Amino acid sequence: MKVYKVLAGICLFGALAAPAHAVAGSRTVRLSLEEAVHMARENNFTVKAARSRVDQADAKIMQTRQSYLPKVTLSETAVVTNDPGAALVFKLQQNIVRQADFDPAKLNNAATINDFNTSLQVMQPIFNADAAIGRSIARTARKAQEYMAGRTEETVALQVSRLYYGLLLARKNIEAVDQSITTMQAHSRQAGKAYRVGLMTKSDKLSTEVRLAELNEQKLMLHDAIRNATDALRSMLNLDPEVTIIPTGDFVIGKGVPAVDESGVSGTRKDLKAIETYRDVAARQGDMARASRLPRVNGFLRGDLHSSDIVSGGSSWMMGVNVQWDIFDGMASEGRIQEAKAQELEAMYNYEAAKSGSIVEVRKSLRELKTAKARIAVAQQALEEARVSLDYIGTQFRTGMAMTFELLMRESAYTYAKLRLNQARHDYCVARSELEYYAGGQ
Repeated sequence: MKVYKVLAGICLFGALAAPAHAVAGSRTVRLSLEEAVHMARENNFTVKAARSRVDQADAKIMQTRQSYLPKVTLSETAVVTNDPGAALVFKLQQNIVRQADFDPAKLNNAATINDFNTSLQVMQPIFNADAAIGRSIARTARKAQEYMAGRTEETVALQVSRLYYGLLLARKNIEAVDQSITTMQAHSRQAGKAYRVGLMTKSDKLSTEVRLAELNEQKLMLHDAIRNATDALRSMLNLDPEVTIIPTGDFVIGKGVPAVDESGVSGTRKDLKAIETYRDVAARQGDMARASRLPRVNGFLRGDLHSSDIVSGGSSWMMGVNVQWDIFDGMASEGRIQEAKAQELEAMYNYEAAKSGSIVEVRKSLRELKTAKARIAVAQQALEEARVSLDYIGTQFRTGMAMTFELLMRESAYTYAKLRLNQARHDYCVARSELEYYAGGQ
């Protein structure tokens, strides 16, 4: 009796522990397409990297504040010397000069002196044309990074959509294959009964088993497709490897085809706006190079404290204006101007190339969308015809009036029609997402 109680306790513990282990080791997440895209925008590393480039641009804007803010420098210098000239200057700066210090013997043979110099210097830019233009360039470059970050989010959203629809397609195909397996198992049992009573040859009986094996093999491959799509989607969403993703959405087919201008793309498309902005940056860099030829004017204020023991001593100050003009810089500014012109041309060519390529992609996506919609109608009709044909042959087969190969042909055609319809719906949804991406919200 005690043995039975022990065994019952072990079984109860195992029943309680097994679900807990399953929950701890894996987790299921049910996601719609919108939820998956939102999660990618929040968690995807590529999106985060793009946003960090915007933060870098903000930091560069902050650095350009030196063009109008003062620069304050505090320094401490300690010197020990017996140089006659330096010793006399240090005494003057420390306010400790005496009449006896001008004795030629002391001047020629100066005693060792300590000098601790505490200096505070303020440099205030007054006129610096190229630095001001550099600040404007930094602000413009930040706008370009914002556009690129936005386009990165759109690109990631498109990739997530493709993976999501791919996962949905694999799961729907498994449902279709499972239905076919169930149907073929019933026919295989019927064929077994007919074979046992001598109404069917062994080869005909084995052909149903072969078809079942084909369907099971196809199911195994579809399970791999689900795993591959799930792995890729998990990576895009930055989820744990143990998470199982269950798509809750479906292939939504619109009634019509979106109205898109095939001859162009939206002027607000973010990657094109970024290229335009980089072109502005290149043009302003030329202005900056020209402005570097102008003189720079800076004001300064300096205070010094000289002491032999750090604690006390003499203080002094000075203030003034510094004008610096690079009359000839070895053709460096001319080279920068020429480089900026070439960069501006490069940005213009990149813009035209991107725009031309986008028009091609828009037309391609639109054609694929229209074709997929037409394929859906054809596949639906073919599926209905294949279903009617399979039902008829199935009835004939069960009554012994149809051959096995006829049944297998109809069943194969019916399964293929279901997979074709799923594929057409998948292609329609992917083409619609691509059209929205390439058209840029026309």
